[in-house]
Amino acid sequence: MQNKTGTLFLTFLKIGAFSFGGGYAMIPVIREEIVNRHQWLSDEDMLEMIAVAESTPGPIAINAATFVGYRVNGFWGAFASTLGVVLPSFAIIYLLSFVLEKFKSFKPVAYAFTGIRAGILVLIFRGLVSMYKQSEKSLLFWILAPSAFLLSVFTGLNTVWILIFCALVGMIFTVIRMNKESKS
Repeated sequence: MQNKTGTLFLTFLKIGAFSFGGGYAMIPVIREEIVNRHQWLSDEDMLEMIAVAESTPGPIAINAATFVGYRVNGFWGAFASTLGVVLPSFAIIYLLSFVLEKFKSFKPVAYAFTGIRAGILVLIFRGLVSMYKQSEKSLLFWILAPSAFLLSVFTGLNTVWILIFCALVGMIFTVIRMNKESKS
């Protein structure tokens, strides 16, 4: 048990320390560690974990760490994973808060942040492509995915409501499909 807890802590400490750009940018790194390297989850479990982490309050990386930690080693696994993923950000923000005010007008720093933003967009896109490849490409997918995207971009609708709507539609279609299959 102790070894799993320590491994979870170190894994998510690494994810938290070397993944920039927030939760969506962290998805490829999280997937690499928990699916490929440690094999704690399958690709299908990973998609479910992202859906749960995305639909619950809080940052996706913290929710994902808690989910994986609990799945692997219960309460202490969840605690260690969450602490590991949060600690680097906390330490960096704490340290940066002391020096950022002095360097914010320094042009190389401003230029560096411009470059970092571009890199983060690539990481987010990579996570999107990875999730797309793993998703079931049904008619429902092709209706819901673009509809949810358009609703989130062009309306003021809160994404939580969009996720709830997509979940309800998915549940309804699954029940209808299961009823048709059971009658066959």
